Amino acid sequence: MQSPTTASNPVPRLQQLLDLLDRQAEVHGLAVPQIVYIEKLRVLPLGTFGRTLADFLEQNNLKPFTTGPRRKQLHDGIHVITGYGTDFIGEAEVQAFLLGTKFQLINLMLGLALLRIIYKNQPQQLNWDRLWQAYQRGYHSHLDPDTWQPELLWHLPLADVQALCGLANRQN
Repeated sequence: MQSPTTASNPVPRLQQLLDLLDRQAEVHGLAVPQIVYIEKLRVLPLGTFGRTLADFLEQNNLKPFTTGPRRKQLHDGIHVITGYGTDFIGEAEVQAFLLGTKFQLINLMLGLALLRIIYKNQPQQLNWDRLWQAYQRGYHSHLDPDTWQPELLWHLPLADVQALCGLANRQN
């Protein structure tokens, strides 16, 4: 049985899932040292990928993930290069995009959990076309989220990073 807090607020469950992901990454040797250092990104010129990521985090009142596998730590970078939002449907688009790039069970699990939340709380926001487009965009991209090294690209203009990843401008 769910406690009232977890039944109405998915955040505690999400934290549990992220903690489990970190433990599994440790067990399987996939955990990496911290990749995103927000203080270093804030001093980069406007329009660079790194500065855009720092601004994105600040505008959304987020802190970067600093533990676990590359995929987890680079999650917010995926938001930035794809333009997907941080609302539930935007998060579902990120998971669909990542599933398109390279199937990982964790992305399927997160995507399904997000779909359940959207269906229960905001069914009018459920947009299968957007999710399919996000999946296709990932499938046709040149991005491998397990080996992608954005730390080598922080200094480049965001548009250049998107082009390197084979990402066409997002169309709504």
